[in-house]
Amino acid sequence: MGDLKAAKKIVLTGGGTAGHVTPNIALMPHLTEAGYEISYIGSYDGIEKKLISDFDIPYYGIATGKFRRYFDIKNLTDPFRVIKGYGEARKTLKQIKPDVVFSKGGFVSVPVVRAAASLHIPCIIHESDMTPGLANRLCIPVAEKICCNFPETIAMLPEDKAVLTGSPIREELTKGDKIAALDMCGFTANKPVIMVIGGSLGAASINDAVRQALPVLLTDFQVVHICGKDKIDENLRSQSGYVQFEYVKAELKDLFAMADVVISRAGANSICELLALKKPNLLIPLSANSSRGDQILNAKSFESQGFSMVIDDDTLNADLLAEKVIELYFTRQTYIDCMGKSNQFGSIRTILKLIEACVKHE
Repeated sequence: MGDLKAAKKIVLTGGGTAGHVTPNIALMPHLTEAGYEISYIGSYDGIEKKLISDFDIPYYGIATGKFRRYFDIKNLTDPFRVIKGYGEARKTLKQIKPDVVFSKGGFVSVPVVRAAASLHIPCIIHESDMTPGLANRLCIPVAEKICCNFPETIAMLPEDKAVLTGSPIREELTKGDKIAALDMCGFTANKPVIMVIGGSLGAASINDAVRQALPVLLTDFQVVHICGKDKIDENLRSQSGYVQFEYVKAELKDLFAMADVVISRAGANSICELLALKKPNLLIPLSANSSRGDQILNAKSFESQGFSMVIDDDTLNADLLAEKVIELYFTRQTYIDCMGKSNQFGSIRTILKLIEACVKHE
């Protein structure tokens, strides 16, 4: 039987974008506290490797390919990479011998979840968006439970597997220091702050509209702009009241504490963070031309619940952006009140219970 007090083991997986990694990071301290040894399986060089490197846990890279709905020459080679990734994941899982796998989605998760199922390791997957993405749809048949963020998603999932959990939010995000952020940005405390989040890969249309709207916005606001890798506008580096960052890590909590309103894409994890922090927000979802349309559905759900104001990416321009963000600022209390009444909290506790149930029933 071995030592009854041996640590339980869990493998986390998910990657491709920050949204497929940050909820795993949010779970990690709570898993450690609950007595789990954590390992992470991701791609060789995806964003997940960079983000997980900040934490003292073993990271295993595997080959991964993308499942595309459109023609691309890589469609001919990627299936072989997925098969290779499946073999590597299976070998790694045999080595780790985890009690359970928790997957946050993204294409790297498919070979991991499928390999785990072939080894009879229970898997829990988390679907952030309103409609399940292709990677998660390939994992649903072998998952024990499927966690989701939106009440609307439950109807699209197998009844005995679906659980409305919300998204795990990093606890430190609630502990920001407004003064530290004002100092970092060189902002004054007597002028409200707009925070712009372009997404981990940047968002050209938002970046352009915000910069074109600066002459109007900077009259009454200060603007902190997380614009994405290599998206800094050198011409605006010395613009008073406007600060740009490619990407922010530890300081993000401070910027959130400082922000009066937030302009953001509508990735599910991003908007769940805004909800948890009760930040009035203007969402500009990726257009259906640039994505499968999941952000549009996410944004509409948050708009209908009174949590967000929404602009379509196709109609976005500097004048409309300035008009809406000013309106949002002056009606911000309405949004704060609605978010305060939301019942989509306590996700970490709910997910931990599901993980524990899997380990006990193994």
